[in-house]
Amino acid sequence: MNGILPLWKPKGMTSHDCVMKIRKIFKTRKVGHTGTLDPEVEGVLVICVGQATKIVPFLTAMDKTYIAECSLGQSTETEDAYGVVVEEEEITNPPSDKEIENVLKHFKGEISQTPPMYSAVKVGGKRLYEYARANEYVERPTRQVTIYELRQLKSKSKNNQKFKLKVVCSAGTYMRTLCVDIGKQLGYPAHMSHLVRTESCTFTKDDTVTLEELEKAMDMNNVGDFLLPMTEGLRHLDTLQVNENIAEKVLHGQKFARPDKYPTTNPFTIFYDQQLLAIYEIHPDNPNEIKPVRVFN
Repeated sequence: MNGILPLWKPKGMTSHDCVMKIRKIFKTRKVGHTGTLDPEVEGVLVICVGQATKIVPFLTAMDKTYIAECSLGQSTETEDAYGVVVEEEEITNPPSDKEIENVLKHFKGEISQTPPMYSAVKVGGKRLYEYARANEYVERPTRQVTIYELRQLKSKSKNNQKFKLKVVCSAGTYMRTLCVDIGKQLGYPAHMSHLVRTESCTFTKDDTVTLEELEKAMDMNNVGDFLLPMTEGLRHLDTLQVNENIAEKVLHGQKFARPDKYPTTNPFTIFYDQQLLAIYEIHPDNPNEIKPVRVFN
């Protein structure tokens, strides 16, 4: 079986746990996810099965949408609600909505982030969380990420010691770090107290299936009904339609002169008669040529 499975990841499981479950349910080792979620975070986790694992890199790099809760007054070693408190300050004068709004403006667009020590980023061949657990200090590289949308959501809370944010961002953005940095700008220690990923790779919660639903379907031997075609995961890429003669060459992974009517995205998909043949891109060393990135034989 081949296809895309938008899964609603439950709390208490790692993304790898979910992959292992899916391998058992679909009886294949060819399973991969498209963007890690921390164990205590629930939300959209897009999983690729079979031949669809070939397009994982093209989904991992896509934008994500989150609902995050930022709590002021405490910072933790993990930057979320599950770590040891390392700094604490009483909130005697919670920020107003206007103050929060003004601070959020500084975090829109391209920003720099320093990944948390408790994260899977590799430095010197080791994960940062491995250094953290061994109480070893290591210089953490900053990274550039993009925040496309950042706004405070309405709350019934009487004050803004805790407030929720909607965030649309590029891949690789750490919500924990964003909450900590927003808290610093407001003048308080802070951490991320709750997080849900509501959209990933253009898939929303309405598109997802739960592990419980999959296990029931496995008993009825119809889990394949939940798989979406690979093309559903490539909707963000423009398409080049080719004739039968070119299609044969595409399937052999040949390079071509860049077409006059070039697609609007790079990379892009190539189709023949509604069949996905390959993903191509402009040749990095020759802008007048296109080359294959993935071919689906």
